[in-house]
Amino acid sequence: MKNKYTANQKWTVASFSLGTMLEGMDVMLLSFALIPIITELHISGAAGGMISWITTLGMLVGSIVFGTLADTFGRVKTFNYTLLIVGVATGLMYFANNIYLIYLLRFFVGFGNGGEYGTGVTLVTENFKDKKIGTLLGFIQTVGEMGVIIAALLSSVILPRYGWHALFLLGLLPIIFAFFVRMNLKENPNFVAHANKEKKKFSLSKFGQLFAGPKIAWQTIAIIIMVTVENAGYYGLINWLPSIMQKKLGVSITKSSLWMITTIIGVCLGMIVFGKVLDNFGPRIAFTIFNLGAAVLVYTILTASSGLTLLLSTTFVGFFAGATYMGFGVIVSQLYPMSIRDTANSFIMSCGKAIGGFSSVVIGFLMDHSTLMMIIVFLSVIYLVSTLALYTIPSLKSKKFN
Repeated sequence: MKNKYTANQKWTVASFSLGTMLEGMDVMLLSFALIPIITELHISGAAGGMISWITTLGMLVGSIVFGTLADTFGRVKTFNYTLLIVGVATGLMYFANNIYLIYLLRFFVGFGNGGEYGTGVTLVTENFKDKKIGTLLGFIQTVGEMGVIIAALLSSVILPRYGWHALFLLGLLPIIFAFFVRMNLKENPNFVAHANKEKKKFSLSKFGQLFAGPKIAWQTIAIIIMVTVENAGYYGLINWLPSIMQKKLGVSITKSSLWMITTIIGVCLGMIVFGKVLDNFGPRIAFTIFNLGAAVLVYTILTASSGLTLLLSTTFVGFFAGATYMGFGVIVSQLYPMSIRDTANSFIMSCGKAIGGFSSVVIGFLMDHSTLMMIIVFLSVIYLVSTLALYTIPSLKSKKFN
């Protein structure tokens, strides 16, 4: 295996890494802004949780639109338009002073992000055919998670001094930088050759091919279930546990930021290990190990009796609960043909995010009306559901993909 990457391969990695970093920053900024928004606007926890869910709903709509556009007119062009929409909507959050305007802007942030993941992961899988894709995507997502850590640190400094509006204005800066990086990105020659053979006409028929026949339809649904669980667990941990620590455990924003950083470090380590396990042992073994690990270890949060044990438990939970995200890009890219690959990646991931993101509303409701134990049980059970869905996909029986 050659070690040298072409210039376009390097720009592809840089572009997608920045995209995942921006998405990670966005999730974290919303996480720390959530309680101040709820307090300032005098809304319920469930209404606050709707902010995150509406964002993922926007992703679902955007995935259908931009996935089809990318498969028809080009991945790179689509990549730039999605970033523009995200940038404008993020910057306008600075001026949002009511919940309905926040819902609208967050929908457009999600709309733009709906094409980000599918286009980015498709570019990587198509440009690195002879590489260990799982390991590479694990590295890219780890770089992306650095955005979460940066956002956590900035939140602890900016939020107490300047308020939640300033957080989103700050999130606009790396988006501007990403534009300059993507100016150097080029289409994959194989896609160009393939696209030239087809009529360049926007049509939602590509979306329909994800459900063409019982076998393909169930394959799509089963992967959506798995993505839903991964996102429900991730959004549950990232969006609400800092708030739980602030509200129910009396932990300050600064300390919860440090707690969140250790959780993300665990996630990063998990992604690297997961990618290697996926490449060497196949999807069934990789997803099973990490799903069951998350289902069991999430209970250790309840047993933490000190600051140190809490940090250790959340690090281990993060290692298993957030590691599988990039694995879906690998299996989707290899189970669906090039003509609908971006559509498949975009729709399946965004659909899973839209449904899984609703966990923010569920956990918000549980925070208002139940106990921390019920939240943990909810998170644990859903990982078992994902494991069951995994074993209903016949195409994932093979030991290795690469």
